[in-house]
Amino acid sequence: MAYRVGQWATGNVGRQALRAIIEHPDLELAGLVVSDPAKVGRDAGELSGVGRRTGIRATADPAALIAARPDVISYCAVGTAGRREVATGNRPADAVDDLCRVLEAGIDVVSSALIPLVHPGSADPGTVRRLRAACAAGRSSMLTTGLDPGFMNDVLPVLLTGLCLSVRTVRVSEVMCYGRWDKPEAIVGKFGFGAPLDHVPPILRPGVLSLMWGPAVRLIAERLDVALDDVTEEYELCPAPETFAIPAGTIAEGTSAGLRFRVAGIAGGRPAIVVEHVTRLREDLAPHWPAPPFGQAGGYRVEIDGEPPWRMDIANPGAADPTVPGTLATALRLVNAVPAVAAAPPGLHTPFTLPMITGRRLLR
Repeated sequence: MAYRVGQWATGNVGRQALRAIIEHPDLELAGLVVSDPAKVGRDAGELSGVGRRTGIRATADPAALIAARPDVISYCAVGTAGRREVATGNRPADAVDDLCRVLEAGIDVVSSALIPLVHPGSADPGTVRRLRAACAAGRSSMLTTGLDPGFMNDVLPVLLTGLCLSVRTVRVSEVMCYGRWDKPEAIVGKFGFGAPLDHVPPILRPGVLSLMWGPAVRLIAERLDVALDDVTEEYELCPAPETFAIPAGTIAEGTSAGLRFRVAGIAGGRPAIVVEHVTRLREDLAPHWPAPPFGQAGGYRVEIDGEPPWRMDIANPGAADPTVPGTLATALRLVNAVPAVAAAPPGLHTPFTLPMITGRRLLR
């Protein structure tokens, strides 16, 4: 069965999702919404980089996409025309209006926006009520996966605990070098690299780390039937040993060049479930921090402190810029979930309320 899928937004994740929809043998692109006026009217094939025309032209009008009646919309927006992205990197409140409009029209949604909805119990109760009411009105379903390759942060660690007699701690780590990432708005703006160590960038403002990664911690806790006492956050910075240049700009000696943060679910007075990010601008910085898996530029590590203990390292061999496969994985988790979400009962879903998401029909 072919599913008709609309794509909403063509940013870092959205462009990769658009490409995946076009290339998937079971999906048919039904429409495309963009917010950049320079993209309006351009063919989706051109915007996705697939190298061929699709006959679907980008529009700035969401009503046109809804009127096309796709089975599912892949919603990857991080801002709408005339609105600025909030400091946390989450969509502003009008994203809820967008999503309710789609769901009430009877169209299912896979989404990377509104990160707390990764675990609906972590999201604003009013937002959850509105979205659930929209799902009920349209008999539609919705899955939010966030902006990380969520499989590393939820399904994989939970599966590994199934090989244990007992579990003391679950830790998930992203260890990457971001120095090759030519995105000054993220490197300098969001993460604050190149700024004095006493500068607090948007991602490190109090509560932001817990808002963005706390839902993954709570989702794991829910699946393991663990009652958390609290969710805490902490971070440390690494200064640049000398001035050096990266594609995103110049990093002056003594300014921030590395960031390590942890969001921990506390149970029984100790960190029981931890999501950690170790981000460097050069591989040789902060050698006392965890190294990338397999000596690559970046990857993921899942560690289970239990009986028996387990550690799984995941890397993309040969990736010059590890953020590229990471962004692609984020998009593919959305796109490959389309059949499961389309077949799901109405409501807000997590990967644990859906059948296993696989690369069905992708072995070519």
